[in-house]
Amino acid sequence: MPLSPIDKKKIIEKFKTVEGDTGSPEVQIALLTERITKVTEHLKMHGHDMRSRRGLLSMISKRRRLMNFLEKVDKKRLSKILSAVQGSN
Repeated sequence: MPLSPIDKKKIIEKFKTVEGDTGSPEVQIALLTERITKVTEHLKMHGHDMRSRRGLLSMISKRRRLMNFLEKVDKKRLSKILSAVQGSN
């Protein structure tokens, strides 16, 4: 369930920290959150799709690691991204 380039650009524009930013933890967390949402919706309809379930668990783990890193670096940035991501869902 890849994101469309248009959706990806919108998310990057919303969560970027500086111009041209595509790799900051904030952007990565936002992109992973969107992908997790899409795969979760897919799994609601296709419950026996174990490959997608494994990919979902991998994405959740990666997002958790990014959030742990951001918490160590700057807790304000983490709380800001979490409130923005939860507000957009």
